[in-house]
This record gives sequence, structure tokens and C-alpha cells, in this order.
Amino acid sequence: MVFSKLEIALGAIIGLDIAAPGFSRAAAKAAVRAIAPLATRVAPAALAYSPVATGTALGLGALQTQPGQQLLNLAEERGRMDRIRFEQALTDLTVSTKKKTVKAKSKFNKAVSAGMKTLKASTSYGKKGVLSSPKKAFSVVTKTASRINRGGKVAKSGITRKLGLLMRKIL
Repeated sequence: MVFSKLEIALGAIIGLDIAAPGFSRAAAKAAVRAIAPLATRVAPAALAYSPVATGTALGLGALQTQPGQQLLNLAEERGRMDRIRFEQALTDLTVSTKKKTVKAKSKFNKAVSAGMKTLKASTSYGKKGVLSSPKKAFSVVTKTASRINRGGKVAKSGITRKLGLLMRKIL
């Protein structure tokens, strides 16, 4: 159970470590009930000297009443709803930020993509639509793109000429 900062501070004043893991609201209520009879005997002397003790005693007394219990239940419900809204907002935020991370394609990558499309449409490395050795085909396309990118000449004939002419337009 999550306690508010005020509840943790009040617990610390009376000597309860309610922020410790495993300390429930029921345990806090039981501890306050055990301390309450003692507080009525010691309170008159303590109240005369300490405004903090006065506030603590009044707060503990108020929490023991039926309206005080209703207030605790309302605070618990409000905290639960706030946590749900926060988690939903966090989820919405992470979903909306993930969509914006699109990297632009480089000119070289565009040239290689166009070259692979051209090879797949031709019969040079297998029948149309299927590359019989895709690694060799990719090697030819990247080498041609690299040569054209550096300012090299286009081949005189064959599929490399077709690739070179295409890539010259892109690069």
C-alpha cells in the first residue's frame, strides 16, 4: 500500500516506520490503536509544549473517527485512479514517440534498391522475379553503385551497363 507523505511524516513522529516494505495500512491502523490509549494520558503535557505533537494528536484522533476513515478511503481511491491515469499517459507518450523515428534512405541505398529491382526484373541472374544467386547479384549491384558514386565510367555492355545508367540518374 502506498502511503502519502503526510502519513509517512506522522508515522515517523510517533515512531512508526510505515515507509518500510511490507508495512500495510491495516498494520498502521493497529499500531495507532495501540498507541491511542497511551496518548490520552501523555497528551495534555505534550500538547502544552509542542505544536507538532498537537497536530499529530489531532490528526490521529480525526483518523479514528468514521469521517476520518471515509477520508482515508477516498484518498486511497484517488491515489489508485491517479496511478492508472499516469500509466495510461506514459503508455500514450511512448507509443506516439516511437512512430517518429524514421531514418531517411541514403542515395547509395536508393541506387542499390533500384539496381536489385532491375536485376530481379531481368533474366541475368535467373528467371524473371527470382535471383538464382542473390549474393552474387547483390555484390554486382553494390560494386556498380560504388563505382558510379566515385565518378567511374559506365560499363560498355551487359547488365552492369543497364545498372550503371540507372544509378547515374540516382547518384
